[in-house]
Amino acid sequence: MSKLHIIVGSTRPGRAADLVVPWITKRASAHGAFEVELLDLREWSLPIFAEHMGTIGDRRDPTYSEPIVKAWNKKMKEADAFIIITPEYNHSLPAVLKNAIDSVFLSFAFRNKPVAAVGYSGSIGAGIRAVEHLAQVIIEGEGVPLRNTVLIPYVANAFNEQGEAREFAASVSLNVMLDDLAWWSRSLELARAAGELAPGSSRARAAIAEAAAAAAEK
Repeated sequence: MSKLHIIVGSTRPGRAADLVVPWITKRASAHGAFEVELLDLREWSLPIFAEHMGTIGDRRDPTYSEPIVKAWNKKMKEADAFIIITPEYNHSLPAVLKNAIDSVFLSFAFRNKPVAAVGYSGSIGAGIRAVEHLAQVIIEGEGVPLRNTVLIPYVANAFNEQGEAREFAASVSLNVMLDDLAWWSRSLELARAAGELAPGSSRARAAIAEAAAAAAEK
């Protein structure tokens, strides 16, 4: 069973995420393919990203700048798959969410793992621009963003008294996304177990260093 982390990307008081999260968590847990853990960024008071090679210490067991950053990297590394729930702030994802992703530094915890997105907003936009931007950020972290997402417009009225989505299309989108996430998680777990290439940035640096050394010997 895949270990799924659901990340809540908003920390603001009165956030609409509290309408969305129970529905997503319930449905993901009921799907049957996942062991679900909810990670609320309110409970992870990460410092503003300032990691660099001087804060790492031993690359084999990095210390990072603060213990919570090390704990966050360890927690992210445990997952096989992710769902990130995000609102849209100024055509993008919240700074606190971007900071949390940036803080996954050196551990490559998103690498070769599927990441699904749930966007929401108080208007018709449904967080789609934040979701599109999130995909770009995840690609840079060498994660695998999924094409099929869940987008929830007019979030204040999107759920009934039982916490279920009023729109049938939203439920269909969630079913499709969860099935995709389960398939990709199984596939990428097998691929990782069969062996992974070193990160591309590491291979590029090694190749450049090797070429420079060879040139210096001539």
